[in-house]
Amino acid sequence: MAEIAAGRIHVVDDDESVRDSLKFLLRLYGFEVDLYASCQDFAADFDGGPGCLLLDQHMPGMTGVEFVEGHRALLRDVPVLMMSANMEAETRDRALRAGVAGFLDKPVDTGRLLDELRRLLGGPA
Repeated sequence: MAEIAAGRIHVVDDDESVRDSLKFLLRLYGFEVDLYASCQDFAADFDGGPGCLLLDQHMPGMTGVEFVEGHRALLRDVPVLMMSANMEAETRDRALRAGVAGFLDKPVDTGRLLDELRRLLGGPA
């Protein structure tokens, strides 16, 4: 498997088991991982540093798309990968217009996740 330029991954998902699974997996590949149960928690803690945001679409209080639409300045240098078990085409189009860089189906496929991170963060093809 090609190398990935490791970095910081911010995981925002209201499901603790998803957060913990992604943390375990990403750390195996050398990433630093921050976990958040909500968009609001991420926004309050994010320092603007480099990294990638793995963002669940379906969460209580605020969807992933709503968060990206309302926080474009905060996310301007952070590629966003949106995760969902069932995302409608209209929501996907809206997310793309808001600046989302890619999509992952849940359950997240490890190979696809690593391919997307390689594409967004760099590393040999």
